[in-house]
Amino acid sequence: MGKMHNSNNDSDLLRDFTLSQILIRNFKASVVFEKYNLDFCCSGNKSLLTACSENAIDYKEVLSELNNLTIVHGYTNHKHFNLGIISLIDFIISYHHGFVRNIIPVIATHTQIIASIHGKINPKILEVARIFSILYKDLKQHMMKEEEIIFPYIKQLVMASNNLSKAERPYFGNLGNPIKMLEEEHFISGDELLQLRELTDNYEANDNACYTQKLCYQELKEFEEDLNVHVFLENNILFPKAIQLEKEILGV
Repeated sequence: MGKMHNSNNDSDLLRDFTLSQILIRNFKASVVFEKYNLDFCCSGNKSLLTACSENAIDYKEVLSELNNLTIVHGYTNHKHFNLGIISLIDFIISYHHGFVRNIIPVIATHTQIIASIHGKINPKILEVARIFSILYKDLKQHMMKEEEIIFPYIKQLVMASNNLSKAERPYFGNLGNPIKMLEEEHFISGDELLQLRELTDNYEANDNACYTQKLCYQELKEFEEDLNVHVFLENNILFPKAIQLEKEILGV
Protein backbone atom coordinates (compact mmCIF):
# COMPACT_ATOMS: atom_id res chain seq x y z
CA MET A 1 0.00 0.00 0.00
CA GLY A 2 1.09 3.58 -0.56
CA LYS A 3 0.01 7.12 0.09
CA MET A 4 -2.15 8.95 -2.40
CA HIS A 5 0.81 11.17 -3.20
CA ASN A 6 4.45 10.86 -2.29
CA SER A 7 5.92 14.33 -2.72
CA ASN A 8 5.18 17.92 -1.80
CA ASN A 9 5.05 18.83 -5.48
CA ASP A 10 2.41 16.18 -6.10
CA SER A 11 0.49 17.44 -3.09
CA ASP A 12 0.55 21.01 -4.39
CA LEU A 13 -0.66 19.86 -7.80
CA LEU A 14 -3.58 18.01 -6.22
CA ARG A 15 -5.23 21.29 -5.31
CA ASP A 16 -5.84 21.92 -9.03
CA PHE A 17 -7.34 18.48 -9.63
CA THR A 18 -11.13 18.40 -9.84
CA LEU A 19 -13.00 16.57 -7.11
CA SER A 20 -13.99 14.02 -9.74
CA GLN A 21 -10.38 13.39 -10.77
CA ILE A 22 -9.36 12.91 -7.15
CA LEU A 23 -12.15 10.41 -6.57
CA ILE A 24 -11.25 8.41 -9.66
CA ARG A 25 -7.69 8.13 -8.32
CA ASN A 26 -8.97 6.97 -4.94
CA PHE A 27 -12.65 6.76 -4.07
CA LYS A 28 -11.81 6.76 -0.37
CA ALA A 29 -11.44 10.52 -0.83
CA SER A 30 -15.24 10.64 -0.62
CA VAL A 31 -14.92 10.19 3.16
CA VAL A 32 -12.79 13.36 3.38
CA PHE A 33 -15.07 15.33 1.05
CA GLU A 34 -18.15 14.36 3.06
CA LYS A 35 -16.43 15.39 6.29
CA TYR A 36 -15.92 18.91 4.90
CA ASN A 37 -19.29 18.97 3.06
CA LEU A 38 -17.58 19.27 -0.33
CA ASP A 39 -20.15 18.38 -2.98
CA PHE A 40 -18.34 15.87 -5.17
CA CYS A 41 -21.45 14.49 -6.87
CA CYS A 42 -22.93 17.66 -8.37
CA SER A 43 -19.79 19.82 -8.29
CA GLY A 44 -17.25 17.19 -9.27
CA ASN A 45 -15.92 19.44 -12.05
CA LYS A 46 -14.62 22.03 -9.57
CA SER A 47 -10.99 22.01 -8.53
CA LEU A 48 -10.20 21.17 -4.93
CA LEU A 49 -8.89 24.70 -4.41
CA THR A 50 -12.06 26.28 -5.83
CA ALA A 51 -14.39 24.00 -3.87
CA CYS A 52 -12.56 24.75 -0.63
CA SER A 53 -12.48 28.49 -1.31
CA GLU A 54 -16.22 28.60 -1.99
CA ASN A 55 -16.87 26.89 1.35
CA ALA A 56 -14.33 28.94 3.36
CA ILE A 57 -12.21 25.84 4.01
CA ASP A 58 -8.42 25.81 4.21
CA TYR A 59 -7.56 23.49 1.32
CA LYS A 60 -4.28 22.57 3.04
CA GLU A 61 -6.25 20.82 5.78
CA VAL A 62 -8.15 18.81 3.18
CA LEU A 63 -4.93 18.06 1.30
CA SER A 64 -3.34 16.77 4.48
CA GLU A 65 -6.17 14.32 5.03
CA LEU A 66 -6.20 13.25 1.39
CA ASN A 67 -2.50 12.55 1.49
CA ASN A 68 -3.00 10.34 4.53
CA LEU A 69 -5.35 8.09 2.59
CA THR A 70 -3.80 4.81 1.56
CA ILE A 71 -4.38 3.33 -1.86
CA VAL A 72 -5.25 -0.34 -1.60
CA HIS A 73 -4.51 -2.46 -4.66
CA GLY A 74 -7.72 -2.98 -6.60
CA TYR A 75 -9.37 0.02 -4.97
CA THR A 76 -7.49 2.86 -6.64
CA ASN A 77 -10.30 3.03 -9.17
CA HIS A 78 -13.78 2.37 -7.89
CA LYS A 79 -14.80 -0.96 -9.41
CA HIS A 80 -17.74 0.58 -11.24
CA PHE A 81 -15.81 3.38 -12.95
CA ASN A 82 -14.64 1.07 -15.72
CA LEU A 83 -17.88 -0.75 -16.42
CA GLY A 84 -19.30 -0.60 -19.91
CA ILE A 85 -22.17 1.82 -20.38
CA ILE A 86 -24.94 -0.81 -20.35
CA SER A 87 -23.46 -2.57 -17.31
CA LEU A 88 -23.15 0.76 -15.50
CA ILE A 89 -26.78 1.65 -16.25
CA ASP A 90 -27.93 -1.76 -15.04
CA PHE A 91 -25.89 -1.33 -11.85
CA ILE A 92 -27.31 2.14 -11.18
CA ILE A 93 -30.88 0.88 -11.65
CA SER A 94 -30.55 -2.35 -9.69
CA TYR A 95 -28.36 -1.09 -6.87
CA HIS A 96 -28.83 2.66 -6.42
CA HIS A 97 -32.36 3.09 -7.73
CA GLY A 98 -33.32 -0.09 -5.92
CA PHE A 99 -31.85 1.25 -2.68
CA VAL A 100 -33.73 4.54 -3.03
CA ARG A 101 -37.04 2.81 -3.73
CA ASN A 102 -36.62 0.48 -0.75
CA ILE A 103 -35.45 3.04 1.80
CA ILE A 104 -37.45 6.19 1.07
CA PRO A 105 -40.82 4.79 2.23
CA VAL A 106 -39.11 3.63 5.43
CA ILE A 107 -37.49 7.00 6.11
CA ALA A 108 -40.69 8.84 5.17
CA THR A 109 -42.59 6.80 7.77
CA HIS A 110 -39.98 7.43 10.44
CA THR A 111 -39.82 11.19 9.76
CA GLN A 112 -43.61 11.37 10.08
CA ILE A 113 -43.58 9.41 13.34
CA ILE A 114 -40.97 11.58 15.04
CA ALA A 115 -42.63 14.73 13.67
CA SER A 116 -45.97 13.73 15.21
CA ILE A 117 -44.36 12.92 18.56
CA HIS A 118 -41.65 15.59 18.90
CA GLY A 119 -42.59 18.25 16.34
CA LYS A 120 -44.31 20.61 18.77
CA ILE A 121 -41.24 20.69 21.00
CA ASN A 122 -38.69 20.73 18.18
CA PRO A 123 -39.93 22.50 14.99
CA LYS A 124 -36.79 21.36 13.14
CA ILE A 125 -38.17 17.83 13.15
CA LEU A 126 -41.31 19.05 11.38
CA GLU A 127 -39.09 20.64 8.75
CA VAL A 128 -37.13 17.40 8.33
CA ALA A 129 -40.36 15.56 7.56
CA ARG A 130 -41.51 18.27 5.14
CA ILE A 131 -38.24 18.45 3.19
CA PHE A 132 -37.87 14.69 2.99
CA SER A 133 -41.39 14.36 1.56
CA ILE A 134 -40.37 16.78 -1.22
CA LEU A 135 -37.12 14.88 -1.83
CA TYR A 136 -39.10 11.63 -1.92
CA LYS A 137 -41.39 12.90 -4.72
CA ASP A 138 -38.55 14.56 -6.64
CA LEU A 139 -36.45 11.38 -6.72
CA LYS A 140 -39.34 9.14 -7.78
CA GLN A 141 -40.05 11.36 -10.80
CA HIS A 142 -36.34 11.75 -11.53
CA MET A 143 -35.67 8.01 -11.60
CA MET A 144 -38.74 7.38 -13.75
CA LYS A 145 -37.43 9.80 -16.41
CA GLU A 146 -34.07 8.08 -16.38
CA GLU A 147 -35.41 4.54 -16.56
CA GLU A 148 -38.17 5.15 -19.12
CA ILE A 149 -36.54 7.72 -21.43
CA ILE A 150 -32.84 8.51 -21.00
CA PHE A 151 -31.32 5.15 -20.10
CA PRO A 152 -33.12 3.22 -22.90
CA TYR A 153 -31.91 5.81 -25.43
CA ILE A 154 -28.33 5.51 -24.17
CA LYS A 155 -28.56 1.73 -24.44
CA GLN A 156 -29.83 2.15 -28.02
CA LEU A 157 -26.71 4.18 -28.81
CA VAL A 158 -24.51 1.39 -27.45
CA MET A 159 -26.37 -1.18 -29.57
CA ALA A 160 -25.92 1.04 -32.63
CA SER A 161 -22.20 1.38 -31.93
CA ASN A 162 -22.00 -2.42 -32.02
CA ASN A 163 -24.01 -2.55 -35.26
CA LEU A 164 -26.84 -4.34 -33.47
CA SER A 165 -29.48 -1.71 -34.16
CA LYS A 166 -30.03 1.58 -35.94
CA ALA A 167 -29.63 4.80 -33.99
CA GLU A 168 -32.45 7.30 -34.35
CA ARG A 169 -32.44 10.91 -33.24
CA PRO A 170 -34.60 11.31 -30.16
CA TYR A 171 -37.52 13.72 -29.91
CA PHE A 172 -35.59 15.75 -27.31
CA GLY A 173 -32.89 16.70 -29.82
CA ASN A 174 -29.75 15.35 -28.21
CA LEU A 175 -28.62 14.07 -24.83
CA GLY A 176 -27.25 17.44 -23.76
CA ASN A 177 -30.78 18.78 -23.22
CA PRO A 178 -32.25 16.16 -20.85
CA ILE A 179 -28.91 15.54 -19.13
CA LYS A 180 -28.67 19.21 -18.25
CA MET A 181 -32.13 18.92 -16.72
CA LEU A 182 -31.19 15.75 -14.82
CA GLU A 183 -28.04 17.41 -13.47
CA GLU A 184 -30.09 20.41 -12.33
CA GLU A 185 -32.39 18.00 -10.50
CA HIS A 186 -29.32 16.44 -8.89
CA PHE A 187 -28.38 19.90 -7.61
CA ILE A 188 -31.86 20.36 -6.17
CA SER A 189 -31.71 17.00 -4.40
CA GLY A 190 -28.26 17.88 -3.10
CA ASP A 191 -29.58 21.14 -1.70
CA GLU A 192 -32.45 19.31 0.00
CA LEU A 193 -29.99 16.87 1.56
CA LEU A 194 -27.84 19.78 2.76
CA GLN A 195 -30.89 21.24 4.49
CA LEU A 196 -31.59 17.89 6.14
CA ARG A 197 -27.99 17.61 7.29
CA GLU A 198 -28.13 21.09 8.85
CA LEU A 199 -31.51 20.50 10.51
CA THR A 200 -30.29 17.24 12.07
CA ASP A 201 -26.86 18.55 13.16
CA ASN A 202 -25.11 16.21 10.71
CA TYR A 203 -27.56 13.42 11.54
CA GLU A 204 -26.56 13.39 15.19
CA ALA A 205 -29.50 12.81 17.54
CA ASN A 206 -28.89 13.82 21.15
CA ASP A 207 -28.56 11.20 23.89
CA ASN A 208 -32.12 11.77 25.07
CA ALA A 209 -33.64 11.23 21.63
CA CYS A 210 -36.01 8.30 21.16
CA TYR A 211 -34.93 5.16 19.32
CA THR A 212 -36.98 6.04 16.23
CA GLN A 213 -35.28 9.42 15.90
CA LYS A 214 -31.82 7.91 16.25
CA LEU A 215 -32.70 5.24 13.70
CA CYS A 216 -34.17 7.82 11.31
CA TYR A 217 -31.07 10.00 11.43
CA GLN A 218 -28.84 7.00 10.77
CA GLU A 219 -31.04 6.09 7.79
CA LEU A 220 -30.80 9.65 6.46
CA LYS A 221 -27.02 9.54 6.77
CA GLU A 222 -26.80 6.26 4.84
CA PHE A 223 -29.27 7.62 2.28
CA GLU A 224 -27.08 10.68 1.65
CA GLU A 225 -23.91 8.60 1.38
CA ASP A 226 -25.52 6.32 -1.21
CA LEU A 227 -27.03 9.20 -3.18
CA ASN A 228 -23.66 10.94 -3.34
CA VAL A 229 -22.11 7.90 -5.04
CA HIS A 230 -25.22 7.42 -7.19
CA VAL A 231 -25.11 10.99 -8.53
CA PHE A 232 -21.34 10.91 -8.93
CA LEU A 233 -21.56 7.84 -11.17
CA GLU A 234 -24.16 9.53 -13.37
CA ASN A 235 -22.76 13.07 -13.56
CA ASN A 236 -19.08 12.19 -13.87
CA ILE A 237 -18.97 8.74 -15.46
CA LEU A 238 -22.17 7.73 -17.28
CA PHE A 239 -23.37 11.03 -18.73
CA PRO A 240 -20.01 12.13 -20.22
CA LYS A 241 -19.55 8.68 -21.79
CA ALA A 242 -23.06 8.75 -23.23
CA ILE A 243 -22.69 12.26 -24.67
CA GLN A 244 -19.39 11.30 -26.30
CA LEU A 245 -20.93 8.15 -27.76
CA GLU A 246 -23.86 10.12 -29.18
CA LYS A 247 -21.43 12.49 -30.91
CA GLU A 248 -19.61 9.54 -32.45
CA ILE A 249 -22.81 7.83 -33.63
CA LEU A 250 -24.99 10.77 -34.68
CA GLY A 251 -22.49 13.59 -34.99
CA VAL A 252 -24.41 15.90 -32.61
